[in-house]
Amino acid sequence: MAETMEDYKEELEASFRKIKEGDIISGTVIDVTEEEVTLDLKYYTQGIIKVEDLSNDPGFNALEEVHPGDVIEATVVKTDDGEGNIQLSKKEANDVLAWEKLNQYLEEGTELSVKVAGIVPSGVVAYLEGIRGFIPASQLALSYVEATEEWLGRELLVRVITVEESKKKLVLSSKVILREKQQEEHDRKVARMVPGSVLEGTVESLMPYGVFVDLGDGISGLVHISQISHRRIGKPSEVLSTGQKVKVKVLNTNDNKVSLSMKALEEEMIDVDKTEEVEEYISHESASTSLGDLLAGIKLPQ
Repeated sequence: MAETMEDYKEELEASFRKIKEGDIISGTVIDVTEEEVTLDLKYYTQGIIKVEDLSNDPGFNALEEVHPGDVIEATVVKTDDGEGNIQLSKKEANDVLAWEKLNQYLEEGTELSVKVAGIVPSGVVAYLEGIRGFIPASQLALSYVEATEEWLGRELLVRVITVEESKKKLVLSSKVILREKQQEEHDRKVARMVPGSVLEGTVESLMPYGVFVDLGDGISGLVHISQISHRRIGKPSEVLSTGQKVKVKVLNTNDNKVSLSMKALEEEMIDVDKTEEVEEYISHESASTSLGDLLAGIKLPQ
């Protein structure tokens, strides 16, 4: 089969291609050693990245994190390293390209896995795309973390919350993901609650508009002031206090918020009492009538 110019297209393009210092180019990893990474640039010579030019992360391990077949973007440092290879730096390219990726992560709310690489005042450090990121102690967990040194080496799921390239500022948060998961679990629990159910809870806070009742399992519900009692009250503290055990009825779970009522239970008790009174009255009348009929049939001696 006759060869055509198309068969040599890549080789021809490579022969005419000009690579200059400062260019950012892509290459495919063909070899990794403890000292350097070798790239196929689809060029007449190979690209070399020294291990120290791969990442700003002090814990970066080339043998573990770079593999043949990986595609790497790097900046041309020298077109000839003295041995006929093109010397490259991923760190330099990263300073340009990483911030674009970080902004993209911020816009898309991407969940990312990072490893805590260092402890600093008020937080920890983790590297993302080779850029040093700060995770404040307030963003490590759902509550503020005092002993941050215990987090060294931990793998965390984070989101990018601040990117300022001009100040080389990258801030990450694990808390935003944890809070979302907590909210999802809360909503699932609320969705399983049945309106009309009677529950026992503890008054956890008093507000001018009502009281919040802790129902356990991380769920709280609101008893609006109009649902506290059948009699009119000026403020919840007139009849309730924090820590008090109360029985409540679930009215609804609209918008994943639990609406409760104490008045509904009072009204049910009143209805029960009225029913008992009516039953007693009927029973009494029945007995009176029977006695009257009995006496009417008796003739007393003259």
